[in-house]
Amino acid sequence: MHTTHDIAVIGGGNAALCAAITAAEAGARVLILEAAPKAYRGGNSRHTRNFRCMHDGPLGPLVDSYSEDEYLSDLMKVTGGNTDENLARLAIRTSAECLPWMQERGIRFQPSLSGTLSLARTNAFFLGGGKGLVNAYYRTAERIGVEVQYEAKVTHLEMSDARVEWIDYTQNGQDHRIAPKSVVVASGGFQADTDWLARAWGPAAKNFLIRGTPYNRGVVLADLLDQKVEQVGDPTQCHAVAIDGRAPKFDGGIVTRLDCVPFSIVVNKDAQRFYDEGEDVWPKRYAIWGRLVADQPDQVGYAIIDAKSLNLFMPSVFPPIKADTLEDLARAMELSPTALRKTVDTFNAACGDTGGFQPTELDGVTTSGLNPPKTNWARPISEPPFYGYSLRTGVTFTYLGLKVDENAQCSVGNQPVTNLWAAGETMAGSILGQGYLAGFGMTIGTVFGRIAGREAAAHAN
Repeated sequence: MHTTHDIAVIGGGNAALCAAITAAEAGARVLILEAAPKAYRGGNSRHTRNFRCMHDGPLGPLVDSYSEDEYLSDLMKVTGGNTDENLARLAIRTSAECLPWMQERGIRFQPSLSGTLSLARTNAFFLGGGKGLVNAYYRTAERIGVEVQYEAKVTHLEMSDARVEWIDYTQNGQDHRIAPKSVVVASGGFQADTDWLARAWGPAAKNFLIRGTPYNRGVVLADLLDQKVEQVGDPTQCHAVAIDGRAPKFDGGIVTRLDCVPFSIVVNKDAQRFYDEGEDVWPKRYAIWGRLVADQPDQVGYAIIDAKSLNLFMPSVFPPIKADTLEDLARAMELSPTALRKTVDTFNAACGDTGGFQPTELDGVTTSGLNPPKTNWARPISEPPFYGYSLRTGVTFTYLGLKVDENAQCSVGNQPVTNLWAAGETMAGSILGQGYLAGFGMTIGTVFGRIAGREAAAHAN
């Protein structure tokens, strides 16, 4: 057993990097153990685009202001109040100081985008996306002396008397054992272990697509939970969104998302609608449709639009299926032509005056006498050609994780584990009990990564 490092950070995404950089800047010798090869480093952070940030006035690329109370209200909407409010407020409040901190460590933001559902006020977008962010942080980390080991798969943390004694990991077929003074776990959820997903969700989970990294298999999480480290969250809760059914099984990332739902009708494999496509578009829409599709037969859905709606949303990475008639579209999508025709005719008949149609805001253009209704953007699907997208449940990350306090510290029973902290997706369930708020995963990772790094360094020094 050898110890040349004060702190081991398990994981290689945003939270891990924020922890490693913070600890190294405090004078600690830091080792990052990243399970992925170098080309795939960064966990789910590779797939992110933005950071949700409180601010009292214009800040960096952010316009106007976004108050603590408004931010919390947005979070409450998507979680249904299933959050630890103290930790949530800590994350929200601290986010304002994170943005300049990120800039000082090489993160660049792009100018605010028009037409992105008012995100210019709430979310700062990374120049070069998540990959740009990850690479910038690795450059900074290595410049200040952080050592990075790739393909380093942690298998076990040996605990005794509420303390981590050592870490076992494998690399290139070799077993290693180290005994750092402090340990930060930032190794994400378990979304890539589809057997674990199936144990939580039932067999339906076998049909889910995994948007996130294939390296987040929850090995460290399972190891710590087996040792009675306090847990938080529900294994069936996750960041699940409706994505293009043609996306790869793993690592599809953000480009597989579809933004067409508000302007479509969504049907199941029986060509029946099952939910209000016009429900409050932001921030809820993004968070709910993965779960809705998961509840349908074979865990599939189909979004149907016509020619007049094709250019109202961000283009998709895969082109839509196109046909001149609804019946031909149904056949191409392996739906019953008769059933789809009936569903569309019934929907079209329920649409009323569409003069107030406004694609960028809740326009109240609704159906009447239809169950389920469509409460906004309800226009007949009547103008050929017709287009369709298949929808599947895409899981980005899971919410079962390690419970932490305001210092990001883990505990066993009511006793803190003296040298163990957690940050990022592996503890996000403390704040995100359900649902999702765009850019908030990065907020949690940045805030609690920095806290974990600070506390781990203080303990090691």
